[in-house]
Formats: sequence, structure tokens, C-alpha cells
Amino acid sequence: MYYPYLKALHIVGVLSWFAGLIYIGRLFIYLTENAERPEPARTIVREQLQLMAKRLWFGITWPAGIWTSVFGFSMVHMWIHERWMQVKLVFVFGFIAYHLVSHWLYREIAADRYPWTSRQLRIWNEVLTLLMVGIVFLVVLKSALSFVYGAVGLVVFGAVLMAGISIYKRVREG
Repeated sequence: MYYPYLKALHIVGVLSWFAGLIYIGRLFIYLTENAERPEPARTIVREQLQLMAKRLWFGITWPAGIWTSVFGFSMVHMWIHERWMQVKLVFVFGFIAYHLVSHWLYREIAADRYPWTSRQLRIWNEVLTLLMVGIVFLVVLKSALSFVYGAVGLVVFGAVLMAGISIYKRVREG
């Protein structure tokens, strides 16, 4: 009886969580690239980007992650016997690990330490896209999805994303 409501609330949370994680990744890239700018522009831009990152991280991303987890895990018992759900949970725990590593990055960058280059951060941002694509295909196709084809599809999609990052770098550098 409550399943459609739990599912709807879970989907709203997923959309917000994913949006927050994607956007914080972009802010990490902007902050990292800004660190190389001369003063006073560096400080002015950094303060604005840091404020945006803080509001996004604690006002949207963390709450959406908790919201998603609460409503998502409340439905797991209905599908746990299904192979697609077991595989989905691997992706979900990858998503959670991604969030926690992003929190570490948030703290480092907030302290004006930049552990990764902007290229590494762009690649990191695409890891999230791969996780999301994997989850969506598992949930929509369920048992109809061959896990071999799914894995091959993710690898090909990942290669396309990496090629896109390389092309973007070449275009940007002229």
C-alpha cells in the first residue's frame, strides 16, 4: 500500500542527491582551477565558490543522501531476493562511497588544499555518472538485462566519457 509513496519519495531524493553530487564536483573543479589565479581575483572568487559549495553540500546534498537512503533501504526487503537488486546494492554502496570521498574532498578544498587536479576531478565526476547509469539500467530493465551486456555497456560508456574529457581538454587548451 505504501510502496508507491516510498518509491516516489526515494526517486525525489535520488534526483536531488545526484544533482548535488554532480554540482559539487563542478564546484571542486572551479575552486581547483581558481587556486592558480592571481590575487585579488583568487580570493574573491574562492569566497563565493566556497559559500556556494557549503550551502549545496550541507543544505542539499547531505540531506538528499540521507533522504534517499532512508526511503530506498525501506524498500530493499521487497526485492532483496532478486539478482538485479543485489547488483544494484553494489552500485548504491559505490554511490555512498563516492559521497564520502566527496566529503573528504570538500573538507580539503575548504581548507585551501587541492589534493586532485581539475582533470582528476573531471574524471571523478564521471565515476558518478557511471554509477547512475548502472543503477538506472538495473532498475528499469531488471531481469531483462544481461549482466554481461550491462558490464560491457558500462565499460563502453566509460570509454566514451573518457574520450569526451580528453577532447574537451584539447579544445579548451586550443
